[in-house]
Amino acid sequence: MKKIAIVTDSSSGIKQSETTNNLFVVPMPFLIDGDDYYENINLSQAEFYEKLKTDAKISTSQPSFGEVSEIWDKVLKDFDEIVYIPLSSGLSESCNSAIRYAQEEQYSGKVFVVNNQRVSVTLKASIQEAIELAKEGKSAEEIKEYLENSKFQSSIYIMVPTLKYLKKGGRITPAAAALGSLLSIKPILQIQGEKLDTYAKVMNLAQAKSRMIGAIKKDISDRFSDLIAEGKMHISIAHTNNEETALKFKEEIEASFPNIPIKFVDELPLVIACHIGPGSLAIALAKNQ
Repeated sequence: MKKIAIVTDSSSGIKQSETTNNLFVVPMPFLIDGDDYYENINLSQAEFYEKLKTDAKISTSQPSFGEVSEIWDKVLKDFDEIVYIPLSSGLSESCNSAIRYAQEEQYSGKVFVVNNQRVSVTLKASIQEAIELAKEGKSAEEIKEYLENSKFQSSIYIMVPTLKYLKKGGRITPAAAALGSLLSIKPILQIQGEKLDTYAKVMNLAQAKSRMIGAIKKDISDRFSDLIAEGKMHISIAHTNNEETALKFKEEIEASFPNIPIKFVDELPLVIACHIGPGSLAIALAKNQ
């Protein structure tokens, strides 16, 4: 049986300290006031939010061929095949770049890049599935096929408390940001598959939580009723520097969905936090293996 390694990037929320003997993480790069930083290498969550407070100039990038290949080469010394599960192709070019890298002669037939359009806690769930499938003896190609076939079996809803960072990142126009701030509008964004869309607009946190719970109820009824009946779905909560609110939200989720387990309560990765700022709150639904 071939030895299979799982490699992801830090958009999964998995830190370098959480790697194992068959799980490895490529750090996502940032440029902050002209200096290079790497998530969970020389840039912690706390340091990132301190820089955000000072209005530092922050931009995200994708791992270079050299940065990715360095980890792939190291892993392939001890493993026969790699399942590489990066950030969704709908949110970054890093996935498409990795697909090209895997076509290089030294990686052909050894590195299988999964484009299952996940991020944060839903990507983390895919990684856990990949680890279990590898334990069952599945090949890297079989794991890739499984994960891509189930990529739409997840949803994320994210409440953004301020339009400031969406404006800075060019995601909305200055005029829209000014009007939204004047009206105290808080958008709820959704990720289902590769798209990041606006799901709703609310005025306060209580409305946001109510709308997100309602969205999950609708997904359970309309999209995932069979998987729920089979006990194959879980809920996760994520946030940006907003743990206390996230833990309170967890209690509300447990009351609303007593029969669905809550798997993670995580910080959103910095590659997402960069564009939405601190204080966000998210709920996700994803399939178990």
